[in-house]
Amino acid sequence: MMFVQPVTLRDHGLRLEPLALAHEDGLRAAAADGELWTLRVTSVPEPENTRAYIETALKMREEGHRFAFAVIDDASDRVLGSTSYHDIVPAVQRVEIGWTWYARSVQRSHVNTTAKLLMMGHAFDTLGCRVVGWRTDNYNFASQRAIERLGAQKDGVLRGHALRRDGTIRDTVMYSMTAGEWPEARAQLLYLRGRHG
Repeated sequence: MMFVQPVTLRDHGLRLEPLALAHEDGLRAAAADGELWTLRVTSVPEPENTRAYIETALKMREEGHRFAFAVIDDASDRVLGSTSYHDIVPAVQRVEIGWTWYARSVQRSHVNTTAKLLMMGHAFDTLGCRVVGWRTDNYNFASQRAIERLGAQKDGVLRGHALRRDGTIRDTVMYSMTAGEWPEARAQLLYLRGRHG
């Protein structure tokens, strides 16, 4: 039995549903909002590679390593981006959250906070995770700030850890949150979301 079972998560006008080939056009349009594939520190698919991106995510789901979601505006059904559980380790009750990107027009809105509240709540409260982790490129400062706003703690930097799409080698900044830290982090995120809509 897979540790992460198919589920649709919903709150605050946002829906996270299992990524499927039916999301291809919406995902391509979300990536085009800001030409996000041109950023060297992200994994956003180029338009012509959107289907392959989804197929890879589905293969990783079958293997139990990654569970990708389409992030959707509930009112309009517009695909806003994607996010995933990955590096899923049932033996130690740990998942990481990543492969996250959103259309430029919804960045710095309630979307990331709501999506992370949904995923963290599901990970800690439903899956019973002891730890949720994040990782990002050492030059992706926006991602680092967003992860820190969630209340995650910086664990350290893995030097020379992974290849970027341009062939350069990146250092990876690692973060985590424990189950014991989750209640306070949730309260703070709900407070911040309430203040900023």
